[in-house]
Amino acid sequence: MSTNLTPALIPATENASKVFSATQLVAAFAGDARIKEVFALLKSGGKQRIRLNGLVGSSSSVTAAAVHQAVPAVHLVVLSDKESAVYFCNDLENLLGDSDENFHKRHVLFYPTSYKRPYEPEKTDNSNVLMRTEVLKRISTRGKETIIVTYPEALTEKVVNRKYLEKSTLKLKRGETVDLDFIYDLLDEYGFLRTDYVVEPGQFALRGGIIDV
Repeated sequence: MSTNLTPALIPATENASKVFSATQLVAAFAGDARIKEVFALLKSGGKQRIRLNGLVGSSSSVTAAAVHQAVPAVHLVVLSDKESAVYFCNDLENLLGDSDENFHKRHVLFYPTSYKRPYEPEKTDNSNVLMRTEVLKRISTRGKETIIVTYPEALTEKVVNRKYLEKSTLKLKRGETVDLDFIYDLLDEYGFLRTDYVVEPGQFALRGGIIDV
């Protein structure tokens, strides 16, 4: 089913000059009849093709935030390039109050390429690799409702399958006793680099009976 909607930049309110907080702005969009129609189509199941016209500036991210709150699911948002995706992701974080949240509690996740520069696969960015891993883990565990923001270059990069990811994941529980030599050998096998101090993802340091990862 294909539906063509043209929501206004800001839904009509009694006071056009009213200053909105992020929460109120998302709620205002969610209350618009045309956005509610989008909710209904998404909740109805099956394949839907919905076209939204007239969304400029941050109105598209506000709409995405409203959809995320009304239709609990894992939503994938694909922007044209990395810069657009970063701005869109930042908008969503501010709208949904994710900016100050612990990484594992966030509803908005960014999915970048692994590389520092395009077409240079030998120069990976460990921070980006970590973000990609967190997204894949969130999807594989069917965790909380999430908005994944990305761009074509990141999507075309190959990823490991779910079985390999689960096999290469070490899960530790609070209060569990673990042999340090085993952890050391495992980190070395996974390609972690031993350093004096941990300053970026992919490093670990031994300090007496403590392992920093």
